[in-house]
Amino acid sequence: MPKAPKQKQKLLYIAKYLTEHTDEHHCVSAPKLIAYLQANDIKAERKSIYDDIATLCDFGYDIVRQEGPKGGYFLASRDFELAEVKLLVDLVQSSKFITTKKSRELIKKLERQVSRNDATALQRQVVVADRNKTANENIYYSVDVIYEAIAKNVRVRYQYFDWDVNKQMKLRKEGTYYEVSPWLLTWDDENYYLVAYDETAGIMKHYRVDKMLHIELLDSQRQGAEAFAAMDVAAFSKKTFGMFAGQEKTVRLLCDNTLTGVVVDRFGQQVALRSYDEAHILARADVQISPQFFGWLAGLGNKIRVESPQEVADEYKEYLRKILESYQ
Repeated sequence: MPKAPKQKQKLLYIAKYLTEHTDEHHCVSAPKLIAYLQANDIKAERKSIYDDIATLCDFGYDIVRQEGPKGGYFLASRDFELAEVKLLVDLVQSSKFITTKKSRELIKKLERQVSRNDATALQRQVVVADRNKTANENIYYSVDVIYEAIAKNVRVRYQYFDWDVNKQMKLRKEGTYYEVSPWLLTWDDENYYLVAYDETAGIMKHYRVDKMLHIELLDSQRQGAEAFAAMDVAAFSKKTFGMFAGQEKTVRLLCDNTLTGVVVDRFGQQVALRSYDEAHILARADVQISPQFFGWLAGLGNKIRVESPQEVADEYKEYLRKILESYQ
């Protein structure tokens, strides 16, 4: 007798059911698998189920048989453990550069990496609607174009925008296109940045990917290979605050002992530290001097002080003086 049309799909259906419906707390019995297959127009017998489970195990599926009245089969391991999927979901939820719509789409895909029972538990923890999210739905297209440009060794052009008081996009430079050589995509302060070479300025710069519009490839080859090769990306992220660039200087900071962890978190474990007295430490770090760096200092109050160079300390005092003047 010829086999039923869907009989060849039998193994696929069993694997699908085990993946979607089972875990260490939820098993499926052979009779229930038979009923599931029959509901999908596939004939099955108990002995054939045993053989199919063995075949899937030989192929690499980690299927465990649990004994007892409520026993049966379950998929014991997956590409992602539940804790790993939870971590990825948390990252998607908290990422400002991913839109609300795209966040929900990504989380739905992540949920398919665990059983439906675990996915239900995940859904109860998902909160996207009230998160601070970008409104630029083109960000994924922008990322694709940037990666393509890097792979093809060509430049890109795009328009760049800011938000106005009416929460509308306002193009910078009156809509004039930026043309740069892309070298790297990096993450900093909850935002995605393009690190690119600006030929006009002759330096490496960074741009918020979620603020790019109408990005496209150019035919001309990338420039700035030497500048990128000389760039220490890890050190660069430690020196800049909020990806705002400035003149780089080595500063010495006198800090309260309680700020030791804060300083290490900010500048990395390689930061130079030594005891100053019983209550203070002295830290030395390379920093790009900017208002964002001064804002970080101000947030730590009188527990941190710029010891040197003097011009940085004076610039910081002027920064604070202007803030005080605005309240008079």
